[in-house]
Amino acid sequence: MRPMERESERFKPGASMNDPGPGLPVGPLSRWARLRLLEEARGAMAAAVAGGGVVEVPGPTGKPELDRPRAAFVTLRRRDSGALRGCRGEAVARRPLVASVAAGAIGAATDDPRFRPVSTDELRLLRVEISVLTPPRPISPDRIELGRHGLMIVRGRTRGLLLPQVPGHHGFDRLAFLEAICRKAGLPPGSWRNDPEVMLLAFEAEVWGEENADNSG
Repeated sequence: MRPMERESERFKPGASMNDPGPGLPVGPLSRWARLRLLEEARGAMAAAVAGGGVVEVPGPTGKPELDRPRAAFVTLRRRDSGALRGCRGEAVARRPLVASVAAGAIGAATDDPRFRPVSTDELRLLRVEISVLTPPRPISPDRIELGRHGLMIVRGRTRGLLLPQVPGHHGFDRLAFLEAICRKAGLPPGSWRNDPEVMLLAFEAEVWGEENADNSG
């Protein structure tokens, strides 16, 4: 398995900005698909923790909901406090959703540079949350809706990404959210407003966790 991309990783020349391909369903994923993806995330995470982080991600399942290329992030939080314990994923739809989710879970548990790797004993103390992203589109700062839009900031080959749920967890207003995305990308404060080479994009996400798999959003 190749290393997970970090949220501030540089774009690769010619990479899609998250084109999900033809035939992508417009509506939310089915309850079955959400539950299956949670199972895949939990299983991949457990296998990676037990095996030192080297795990093969799933191949095609024969189920269109799981096999279409989608971009996804997996977030780990402590069940007792809700504190962040890891978050990794892919902003570009380059492989089947089931593989993207499994890879995100592996990365969140073993390869988030902000945290030590998750231990086997710790697995039961963590809650898995999955975010499946829509393709990002350019947006003006005044059109950003907190809680609905995630943000990507791009300058040349450098980028940063924050999920739609981030402002709620940190109490950000719109300005704080914009400054936070600059920090995530390693760009100077105010770059979203002052740098003509900066592009701001927004996306939405279908978000669910192990405690609310029956309800998306």
